[in-house]
Amino acid sequence: EKADPQKTAFLLRKAWTLYSVTPLYGFRRARLRDYARLLGAFIAAEKQKGLAVEVGAELDIKVALSSLADIRGSELDQAALLVQLSSRSRGSSRSSEDKPVWWGWFCSVFGDELSESVPEHFTCLPLFLSHGAESYTALVGSWFQKTFDCCFRRLAISPLNLSWMVAMWAGCKLDRAASAVELVFSVPCLAQPLDISYAIHPEDAKVLWDTVQKTPGEITQEEVDVFMDSLYAHFHRHFKIHLSAAKLVKISTAIASAHCDGIVKILHSQYLPGVLMLLTELAISQIQ
Repeated sequence: EKADPQKTAFLLRKAWTLYSVTPLYGFRRARLRDYARLLGAFIAAEKQKGLAVEVGAELDIKVALSSLADIRGSELDQAALLVQLSSRSRGSSRSSEDKPVWWGWFCSVFGDELSESVPEHFTCLPLFLSHGAESYTALVGSWFQKTFDCCFRRLAISPLNLSWMVAMWAGCKLDRAASAVELVFSVPCLAQPLDISYAIHPEDAKVLWDTVQKTPGEITQEEVDVFMDSLYAHFHRHFKIHLSAAKLVKISTAIASAHCDGIVKILHSQYLPGVLMLLTELAISQIQ
């Protein structure tokens, strides 16, 4: 399904940190307001170092939980869940707008493999993305883990998966001018860190991928390997450097960028579902 661009615009062009999340036990979509009040009280109590905080009291941090019905791949997927923290400055009037300080959202895009295998009363939203201070991520994660008996783990992206991403996204058609395809490699075993940045014109990258891909709409490991080997050979021909001996740590395309530390920035709304499908698959593979 295509997500509504207006409803998902805030998800684009932000650096999201990735986590995998085991199924939530006892989660009820009808209780989102209750969860928001409880999470708000938990955050306030933690910030006040354990002092009791009344649930529902006026707090400096406002918590909102809402469903993003557009973000899912199939009928079996649960709608995405957005958690937003906003700050109300001291002394400001109640009518003043709250300032968002942190976002996090759970989603599953074509996560059928996991949802079909869990018992009743479990909700599968295996991919969690956060943007904002890590201290808030830790607090929100702690509350969800205690409340729904789930487990959060940082989701790293291997060089192999990065190579798949750059091959897939370099071959996508865009209706506007595309930015360069860039690969960043880290050179190992040096006293001082050294990165090599390799930029390819988007049209050249797409032509190369089109010559490599045998069946449109299908991608194989062999095709990804040929695509990357061709890029390595071109680089070696000009600079006499074997990139295959370095570690691929980041890729950037007009569709999205991704870092091996598990940080992703989605740039194009048309391909949002496709990017999330791939990230959901990675999250599920870590859980299993």
